Amino acid sequence: MQTVKSALEDLMLSMDRTDAVVIMSEVLGVNRAWIAANPMRVLTETEDARIDMLAAQRALGRPVAYLLNRREFYGRDFALDSSVLIPRPETETLVEAALARMAPRDTLLDLGTGSGAIAITIACQRPESRVVATDVSAFVEGKWYEPLGNRTFDVIVSNPPYVAAGDPHLGRGDLRFEPREALTDRSPDGLGSIRAIVAGASDHLKPGGWLLFEHGYDQAESVHALLEAAGFGSIISLQDLAGIPRVAGGKIK
Repeated sequence: MQTVKSALEDLMLSMDRTDAVVIMSEVLGVNRAWIAANPMRVLTETEDARIDMLAAQRALGRPVAYLLNRREFYGRDFALDSSVLIPRPETETLVEAALARMAPRDTLLDLGTGSGAIAITIACQRPESRVVATDVSAFVEGKWYEPLGNRTFDVIVSNPPYVAAGDPHLGRGDLRFEPREALTDRSPDGLGSIRAIVAGASDHLKPGGWLLFEHGYDQAESVHALLEAAGFGSIISLQDLAGIPRVAGGKIK
């Protein structure tokens, strides 16, 4: 029979350590700290078989988040399935940017919320705030600002589709399994949705309010120009944990 340590080593032959630990945590019903502290615990036959089954599905390319129907984001587990984008660590940069610019009772709008990870995280971190989330699926249902009427907010955030239509990454790795409409709006440069978000923001921001959104690794200069042309001031560009420009934003004048 395998130990936790040997099973992890086997898993890491076909996946990275993060995915291996997530699978192990799921099967054993424990957290990462327990796994680190109990490397010589012997697996039961049932546990070993389930690990092998999940590893086989992962080897076929299916993302671990969809195998387990959950993903950790900002210290919380979110239920999800293949109908929504998998929350990623780089999006925590967007959450941090919003929290840093929110007063305790501010109102916030999350455009295209998907799994709800951004909106729910901010609502949990700012329990006195009011958070509204829109999506083409059922939240406040409609594309971008359509369902909001003349409502205004202190902060607007979004992680919109921003991958260019012909980007080869769409056919690689986990992206092959994620909903295409959450990754690309089919615009040649990937900026179609961001243009719509920037263009409509001034009608839904209170004076001095912030617009903040995630963008692609090579789009920082383009989105800065879009914000500037739309009349935003205090324009910012924030890097994710990998040092890649990932979040842009500006303050309405």
